[in-house]
Amino acid sequence: MAVFSKSNVPQFAVGIYQNEYLPEGGREVNAIVTVTATGGGTLGGRPPGPQSPTLMPGTAPDAAVVIMVDCSGSMDDPPTKMDNARDATATAIDAIRDGVAFAVIDGTHVAREVYPADGGLAVADSATRHQAKQAVRKLTAGGGTAIGSWLWLADQLLATADVPIRHGILLTDGRNEHEAPGELWAVLDACAGRFTCDARGVGTDWEVKEVTGIASALLGSVDIVADPSGLADDFRQMMESAMGKGVADVALRVWAPQGCAVKWVRQVAPTVEDLTLRRTEAGPRAGDYPTGSWGDESRDYHVCVQVPYSEVGEEMLAARISLVLPQPDGTTQAVSQGFVRALWTDDLAASTHIDPQVAHYTGQAELAQAIQQGLEARKQGDFDSATSKLGRAVQLANASGNDDTAKLLAKVVDVVDAASGTVRLKARVANADEMTLETRSTKTVRVPR
Repeated sequence: MAVFSKSNVPQFAVGIYQNEYLPEGGREVNAIVTVTATGGGTLGGRPPGPQSPTLMPGTAPDAAVVIMVDCSGSMDDPPTKMDNARDATATAIDAIRDGVAFAVIDGTHVAREVYPADGGLAVADSATRHQAKQAVRKLTAGGGTAIGSWLWLADQLLATADVPIRHGILLTDGRNEHEAPGELWAVLDACAGRFTCDARGVGTDWEVKEVTGIASALLGSVDIVADPSGLADDFRQMMESAMGKGVADVALRVWAPQGCAVKWVRQVAPTVEDLTLRRTEAGPRAGDYPTGSWGDESRDYHVCVQVPYSEVGEEMLAARISLVLPQPDGTTQAVSQGFVRALWTDDLAASTHIDPQVAHYTGQAELAQAIQQGLEARKQGDFDSATSKLGRAVQLANASGNDDTAKLLAKVVDVVDAASGTVRLKARVANADEMTLETRSTKTVRVPR
């Protein structure tokens, strides 16, 4: 197993926000868990790419990244799309830090490694970055789309590197039409936990659920680049973010005492991601929920615990929450824990108060669901349901201060009154606007603290 450099591993802090008071007979405890990582990042304060210090001879890579570029026939319509993809990939290569292992895959109905093209990974330095960009300049469009094969090859290549950080960047402009139904999802199941992956859809002919499903399964980011000319800047930002990760395979460990049960665990910031069904058992009454790779950043999680029936005046620990980091010897270590408590009271004001953090993120999760359900109803021709759901989304976005989502909604509906959620469906909606709203529906805003 790869050994982490202590200087690159972030320090984690856990904060708990909750109303611990329950009425007599109350059995559900909700808490927002804020996890903050500081002092990490594989860059260690160094700039990415060619400006990085030269890798010392004999030094092993500390991270690996594979770029998967859609080269199917549709990438030549218009031809500038393929030009933009080549430029974006070259920009991403320039952002790879010295010492990082990397490869580039040409993705069509088959997957082909175009650099270093030897079944392994190259180690980034000025020479290999130049060679990789030369190879990328030769990429041409042709063939079909089988995204599962791209991810499978990426997994095989990343597995050749004994490094703590394994990451993929995937670009597609079309639907996964050249694999048997379910093959992509089977590959995602096999790759989950082995590497993280950011996914991007370029143009408007790809399937949102496919691309968002890839990012969700592999704990990466997702977005639309409707105008291909924006690819280079987006790829640079993705690669710089990947280069800033300091530790992978971090888990949120939730321990609940006898008689308590964890109902759900969701990431709620910066995006909504349900982790409940990804739990792996971690000893008596404890479960680990994967969170992926971390650099210097902060995320929020909503944890709901069911507690046993208790009388007024009784108090108990409902859950203990900690971060679990992988260790060089293959074990894990729990760090920086917080506690979720329950205290039963007959004080009505205390027991009915909803913690502002819990209320905010409950609304943000409902917002994402309302957008997705509203857009689906619109596609199915159920305009009454679409109006109702998207109106509720407008109301929630307005109440929570989620201005970015509110602006995206305003491109799909005419807002009559945001506070009440009164809207009218627009007669004409650009595909790019609808897909952008759906792709970014899970992005949230945080409560000012």
